[in-house]
Amino acid sequence: MMRFDIKAYLDDNSLTIYRVAKDSGYGYTTIHKSFNKTQSDATSLNMRDLDALAKAQHQAMWEVLRDLEKLYFNSDED
Repeated sequence: MMRFDIKAYLDDNSLTIYRVAKDSGYGYTTIHKSFNKTQSDATSLNMRDLDALAKAQHQAMWEVLRDLEKLYFNSDED
């Protein structure tokens, strides 16, 4: 399973969960729950989350995924 450090991505891109929710049209609670999972420092990413991040930055989903894979990827193996 691929895992990304979404919190670091948000910080580095001057994004907040509120802004991502507002700009993407997804509910704040939905985005907040997804981005603040407690099982690890990284969170799994689904298509809705990727779409929300892309809409909040006026980018294509592939551009967000490319950045996440290059800079914010965490492997499950520690």
